[in-house]
Parts: sequence; C-alpha cells; structure tokens
Amino acid sequence: MEPAVSAQELTRTFGSFTAVDRLSLSIAKGEICAFLGPNGAGKSTAIRMLCGILTPTSGSAQVLGYDLVTETEEIKQRIGYMSQRFSLYNDLTVLENLEFYAGLYGIANNLRKKRVHEMLAMAQLLDRRNELAGNLSGGWKQRLALGCAVISRPSVVFLDEPTSGVSPTSRRAFFNIIHELANTGTTVIVTTHFMDEAERCHRIAFMSQGKLLAFASPWFLKHNTLQGYLVEVLIDKPMEWIREIEQLEYVREITIHGALIHVLLDHENNTQRLEKMLGVQAQPITPSLEDVFIALAKQQRREVS
Repeated sequence: MEPAVSAQELTRTFGSFTAVDRLSLSIAKGEICAFLGPNGAGKSTAIRMLCGILTPTSGSAQVLGYDLVTETEEIKQRIGYMSQRFSLYNDLTVLENLEFYAGLYGIANNLRKKRVHEMLAMAQLLDRRNELAGNLSGGWKQRLALGCAVISRPSVVFLDEPTSGVSPTSRRAFFNIIHELANTGTTVIVTTHFMDEAERCHRIAFMSQGKLLAFASPWFLKHNTLQGYLVEVLIDKPMEWIREIEQLEYVREITIHGALIHVLLDHENNTQRLEKMLGVQAQPITPSLEDVFIALAKQQRREVS
C-alpha cells in the first residue's frame, strides 16, 4: 500500500543554519505519527515542508502520492493543517468559525450544514455553538481549531504543537479525538515535546538538531534502543553520586529523575555490585521514552564530537 507521506533526504537550510538535515521516513495511511523533540529540533520546519508551506532546500517527498515540489497545490487541497497559534476568528461564534472554514474549503452548500454539525459533535461543542471563539478557554479553542482543520475531511492532518499552552486534561481529551480521526482512516502527523502524548501515537520520529535519531513505535523504542540493563535507584542527594557512578566500568549511562537515578548497566549481573556500592536496592525498569531520547541525544553528541 502506498504510504500517506514519505520523505527522502528532505533538507531545509536558512543561510548557514540547517533546520532539517536529510529527513527520510514513510508514514502509513491511518497512522498517528509524532514528531518528538525539544524546541529547535526541526519538528515544525519538517511539518511545514510536508504541508507545502516551506520549500525544501534539497531532497524530495510525496504526500498522498503527489510530489511535494511540483504538485504542491494538489497536496494543499487534500490536507488539513493546525498550528499552535489557533487560526480562529475571535469575534465570530463557534458556529460562524466552522461555517467560514466550510466555505473556505469549498464544501458544497447541501453538505455544509451536516459537516458543521459533525465537527461540533466531534469537538463536543454543540452546547457552545453560539459562544464567541474569543471567550473560549484554551482547551475549547483547541478543539474548535481542530474542527476547522478537518471539516473538509482531509486524508492527512498536520498538527503543529497543537497542545502547547493547554491543561493536561485538555491535552488528553484532544488526543482522544485524534484517535477517533485515525480510526476513520485519517493520517495524523503531530509535533510535540510531551512524552505522554508521543506514547499514544503509533510511531515516533525522534528529532534533535535537525536530524532524525529514530523512527519506530513507542514499544519498540523502549525495548530495543538502550543496549544494556536499566535499573532505578532511590537515593539521598543523587547529584553527589553522579560522578562516582559514572566512573564505574560497568555503567553505560546515568540520568537523574528527581530523587531517582536511572542507571544503564552493561549486564544484569552487575546489579548487585551497584547495590553494594550505593547501599540501596536497584530496581529493574523498562526504559521510558525520556530515557530513550536522552540516550539517543548523547549518542548524537558523541558522534558529532
């Protein structure tokens, strides 16, 4: 089956700065894919290229079978796009915003009323249809913006940091709606720096400094990225222990998580050696996505230096 989105060596530079460096990936139809990474990783630039908003410096890509450079207009007609700066008209009501976007996307008059109602129901905004958009909270604005982005029933939806600045409860509700969209066959590509959101996606594209560090399911990344045996230690004053633990020949990585220390050992058999040295018990754990990303970022820095 032809992928919904594919990229080959996609690159974008701004002067001497490379924002996206030879990005290659393939995203299946109906898949939720997260572009995950810190600010400045290249996530939004990658999304804007794939939407046809930014022209690539080099490389190629296809969206729904259309060439990103030569068939940009065909792509724009078949996708939805939502940025972190919700493109809403605050002086219009919820209903009026949806009606405006229905007209903007050229939805036929005989379908418009039905489609607007569908978006109100999807976003759980039926009871707020007559409220001004400007009076909505961030979470409700977010849902309305998504409704406006998908009212034309696009095959692919690009969401650029859509949950930035809203509450954790609103973020969870928003991702429930995203899963409902994917269940109907819509491909959803979302940029985020929230690990819990990435956990709910089918695949994750880990990005750092413009490069793709890994591209796989959350389960695969957590079970196959770190080479070693990960344990968790609860210890007083963990910062004071870091340097000493790092110098142990059987320790590969170490990270601090509050009062907890995650230590990547070269082998399970060295757990007792670590416990004896620290005087506390070390619990084996499954790596988190944060553990994975830290390890990948460290590996990238080592390769650069």
